[in-house]
Amino acid sequence: MLKYLIVALALCAVAHADDWTPKTGEEIRKIRVDCLKENPLSNDQISQLKNLIFPNEPDVRQYLTCSAIKLGIFCDQQGYHADRLAKQFKMDLSEEEALQIAQSCVDDNAQKSPTDVWAFRGHQCMMATKIGDKVRAFVKAKAEEAKKKAA
Repeated sequence: MLKYLIVALALCAVAHADDWTPKTGEEIRKIRVDCLKENPLSNDQISQLKNLIFPNEPDVRQYLTCSAIKLGIFCDQQGYHADRLAKQFKMDLSEEEALQIAQSCVDDNAQKSPTDVWAFRGHQCMMATKIGDKVRAFVKAKAEEAKKKAA
């Protein structure tokens, strides 16, 4: 067990030390599809996620955790990486402001929650900030743009 822990910590440290870059929209879509295959959701849950409603349910938490890990913004040993969160989701904020917001949502899981609960807690915190507001506005604008193209 100790060997596993050491290897997991080392892998997480190596992953954090690499030249991580924010994911493109296409990369994010692929990650979401992959995580949906690994963590199937009901049609109702998918509909809620499309509307940026994130129910605190095991399936949804697992899906969000999978996405965060594959995006490289969360590690099950260290939690969220504030610097990566800021770079990936800064929208039109300065990186400094986005980093302050991200740091306010990162915790060290002192309560020893399961990984999915820990990841969900950070996700909910980020969605309750100015970054969450900007993500919602961005998604809404993209949806309206898609409706106009379809009409």
